[in-house]
Amino acid sequence: MTGYYTTGEFAKKANVSIRTIQYYDKRNLLKPARTNEAGYRLYTDSDFARLQKILSLKYLGFSLDEIRLITVNDDDHNYLNESVAMQQRLVRKRIEQLKLVEKTLEETRNMIQEETVIDWNRILHLIHITNMEKSLVEQYRNTTNINIRIALHRKYSVNPVGWFPWMYQIIRPAPGEELLEIGCGNGELWQGSLSKLPAGVHICLSDISDGMVQEVRDFLPVLPQFSFAVIDGQDIPKPLESFDKVIANHVLFYFRSLEDGLREISRVLKPAGTFFCTTYGRNHMKEISRLVKEFDFRIALSDVKLDEIFGLEQGLEILGRHFSNIQMIPYEDSLRVSEAGPLMEYILSCHGNQHEFLGDRYSEFRSYLEKKIAKKGYVTVTKQAGIFICRK
Repeated sequence: MTGYYTTGEFAKKANVSIRTIQYYDKRNLLKPARTNEAGYRLYTDSDFARLQKILSLKYLGFSLDEIRLITVNDDDHNYLNESVAMQQRLVRKRIEQLKLVEKTLEETRNMIQEETVIDWNRILHLIHITNMEKSLVEQYRNTTNINIRIALHRKYSVNPVGWFPWMYQIIRPAPGEELLEIGCGNGELWQGSLSKLPAGVHICLSDISDGMVQEVRDFLPVLPQFSFAVIDGQDIPKPLESFDKVIANHVLFYFRSLEDGLREISRVLKPAGTFFCTTYGRNHMKEISRLVKEFDFRIALSDVKLDEIFGLEQGLEILGRHFSNIQMIPYEDSLRVSEAGPLMEYILSCHGNQHEFLGDRYSEFRSYLEKKIAKKGYVTVTKQAGIFICRK
């Protein structure tokens, strides 16, 4: 049949074993395009691109389960261009890591040759450096999850003023001010407002993850207004009263001890300083939880209800124990999601048990979402979020 390859033909052209293709089929990574009347599993030219992506990600250190999540929407339009671009970014990061490993190996070898006593701390450093490929996978996972959530809101929000421009308008950095952002993520808060940044302002972008700090370094241009630091928001290595403004965007509910974190934030704020923190309400994205529950009642998109730790409903009370003047401004918005792919990616990016129950049912789940969207042309999703403005 023209344009189709049997498993054996496909494996031979790709220079891999038939067993490999059969294994990826069994793991729902590379399903055949069709099965003919004789029962032969048939592949097409476009399946070579999918196989290449699987092999590339496997080489970069991703597990097959992680690859299956990354490739779940590869049937969407323009997936090939996005796939190659993503692989390019990951390969560049891997090259940077390999260069660092090579440099460290050379320095270690020179040390061994030139010194009579071996510095075992140098060997320990080498272990840490050569173990960095794990952080590449973790960094990709964290960054991808953040970008998926941002993309869903950016594409389908009803409010024409996006979340981050709205936040920036409220924070309004001024010349000469010192700002600290805790849990900066990929730096999206600043990306759209670079031209508005005052010349004399200084913003320290921090995250508890060194991989995320490196990501934001790569994401934002080099500007004198920015510096970067790995910081745990519950133990900020800065002197008393260092900052005019501290920002925590959807971060406080991740603190191990919220009270300790707020005490630390209050400590590093100047006497007339302002703390800006955002969170959700209990109805935020409730329709998405309802959709997955209807598909399988066992699915919970979060093992912890973050809004119960620090949400709009009890935020005023919690913050009132550390700040004297507090104002809450709600962000009025909702989503109208008209495509299954981005909605599915959002659901898979959540921190719940969804992978346990969707693992072998991705196609079925996608079809389910498509049917839900087809009823009205979109599904409406409630957004309930806001920002607290706190002064000492």
